[in-house]
Amino acid sequence: MLNFAPRLGIGLLLPLFFLCLSPSMSIAQASKQAAVPVVVVPVALETFRDRTEALGNLRANESVDITANVTETVTAIYFEDGQRIQAEKILVEMTSAEERALLEEAKTNVTEAKRQLDRIRPLASEGRASVSLLDERLRNYEAAQARLIAMQSRLKDRVITAPFSGRLGLRNISLGTLVRPGDLITTLTDNSRMKLDFNVPALLLPKLKVGLPIVANTRAYPAKKFDGRVVSIDNQIDLVTRSIRVRALLPNDDRLLKQGMLMTVDLFYDEREALVIPEEAIVPEAGKAFVFVVNSSSGNADRRQITIGARRAGAVEVLEGLQDGELVVTHGAFKLRPGTAISVVKDQLGGP
Repeated sequence: MLNFAPRLGIGLLLPLFFLCLSPSMSIAQASKQAAVPVVVVPVALETFRDRTEALGNLRANESVDITANVTETVTAIYFEDGQRIQAEKILVEMTSAEERALLEEAKTNVTEAKRQLDRIRPLASEGRASVSLLDERLRNYEAAQARLIAMQSRLKDRVITAPFSGRLGLRNISLGTLVRPGDLITTLTDNSRMKLDFNVPALLLPKLKVGLPIVANTRAYPAKKFDGRVVSIDNQIDLVTRSIRVRALLPNDDRLLKQGMLMTVDLFYDEREALVIPEEAIVPEAGKAFVFVVNSSSGNADRRQITIGARRAGAVEVLEGLQDGELVVTHGAFKLRPGTAISVVKDQLGGP
């Protein structure tokens, strides 16, 4: 009995074999279909810097409480709540007509004493007046000057002026108020620039220096970033927190920032040139970091271990394992094995 089963199987397989080798699909096309589509990005040499976060308190560039130096009644007020003023502007007077009259009298006495001194001086030089009379007129002139200075100082304590330009706070007095030394009249702040004080770990002390950039933000303006620079570093370390205080200066041209605000701070330091790749290119395994690199000769994927450094949003610094310009796979790496054929569908720089 003849067995036709093997022949029948061969007969069915032959058409399928020739169908696979049909001209419409070459071997090269089949290989191309087997390649894994990936997205790549070149390794870039970029400026990289480390970052640390902190919380800081905002202070005006200059701030002072305007108070009285003497016990006296307020006779004139020349400012309003929240007014912006220039330096040396008179804010409050606590003078009387009697004190102004005494000042004018002192000025007149000085003028008269100077006139008498000028009259006797040439006579004394010619020998027609005694030296003792010249000395007496000189003493009278100097005494009149001293009384004038004392009177001016007395009035100065009763006329309060702005020590610098800025914005005034709330007025705490009224006309006729009896003020005493230390009583708060108002506050004055120079908020054209703001000081931001914050603490960072003392371990960063070797990296800290004047001029480092910062970026700060506050919940009052969540969508706005405030750029500034470090202007000073404290001279001692806190014994409890083992941190050191740093002061930065922020421009405040639009006057959005107010004294007392709490701000979050990003301090940047140790700026350098570094190789940088996207964070999604890293394939972690057993505590190590790997990437898939496009082999420049074969076009296949090579698996390579790398040493990573600092991180920033979406990017990683590469210390060892890569060179500038090499192509690393960012999407599709989970399908790859060493030597896998790949097809670059696009790169993250906008290429095809």
